Amino acid sequence: MKRKWLAGMFVLVLIAAGGAAVFARDSLPFLSGKEQHAKAEAKPAEAISETYIIFDTVVNVKLYGEHAKPQQLEDIKHLLENMDHALSRTLEGSEVYRINQAAGNEAVQVSQDTFDVVKKALEYAAASGGLYDPTIGPLVSLWNIGNEGAHVPSKPELDEAISLIGYKDVLMNPQERSIKLTRPGMALDLGGIGKGYAADRVADYLRAQQVDSAIVNLGGSSIIAMGSKPGGHSWNIGLQDPDQSRGTSLGNVQIINKTIDSSGVYERFFVENGVKYHHILDPRTGYPSHSGLKSVTIISDTATDADALSTAVFMMGLDGGLKYIEEQPGVEAFFITEDNRIYQTSGLENTIHFTNPEYTLSQR
Repeated sequence: MKRKWLAGMFVLVLIAAGGAAVFARDSLPFLSGKEQHAKAEAKPAEAISETYIIFDTVVNVKLYGEHAKPQQLEDIKHLLENMDHALSRTLEGSEVYRINQAAGNEAVQVSQDTFDVVKKALEYAAASGGLYDPTIGPLVSLWNIGNEGAHVPSKPELDEAISLIGYKDVLMNPQERSIKLTRPGMALDLGGIGKGYAADRVADYLRAQQVDSAIVNLGGSSIIAMGSKPGGHSWNIGLQDPDQSRGTSLGNVQIINKTIDSSGVYERFFVENGVKYHHILDPRTGYPSHSGLKSVTIISDTATDADALSTAVFMMGLDGGLKYIEEQPGVEAFFITEDNRIYQTSGLENTIHFTNPEYTLSQR
């Protein structure tokens, strides 16, 4: 049985005045955006920056302004490392690892961050009717997408993994700050929310340090644009076409103090016997979601919300996802279908400028 492992990434790239500023080693340069014919701005303020390899991805942080200090970059590194060590499903000894190991037996006392992010994950699981479910760990381990050895499981294996999924079987004890999975074999996987939560913690830290202009980029698929660009201008975020080579863009969006997060079929996948299997697994079927979508991009106030929502609404499909996001205050989204049509929520009209003729902006 021939297997080929592949990986891809939908990349959100920040555009600085006068050229492309790439914030991850694997980020793709952006083609010209909305202000391409505008007169050149004054030379932007110098930034201090650092790049880390955390959460199995490239993280880049750029800080601007008089309150930005090199020590803050070290503090951010330690904060992210601590979060990664707490929330990793596979890192032996992490808090989530210990919760999973104790499934069906006992509750595990955890840090406040871990308690808070699991609580938030369960809230989104309930709100989405289980389409996003943090107890999907057994299914994620079974497919192993993104790692060597990824393969299509057998039906008995899938049935067993599905039977272990159930966010209602997670017990949270706020007095003891403990978490328990009630059934043996259950496993938390916070991959759909953990990076967003960590990014928000970085933003909270920077605000406490009075840094009000910064970019926090976690792997290209999730970006926090804090405040405005130096000089008061909007951040210009390029939207990379996932199906094309480096430098090919869908368009761009200008934002101030917002987060952008994307989920798509191209981020992690493998091909077996000529069939492509992506990493967004549907807890109802056990297979990668077949919602007719190629990607979902969320624009919201917090990275935690954007991270969880991008997964949930992907599995809702176009009509359900559009309706759901329209009901969420402070959240907007655009959807790309498998036939290269783009649909956006009402709040994004005249905000995103799509420039790639391979895609058609449509209305539902």
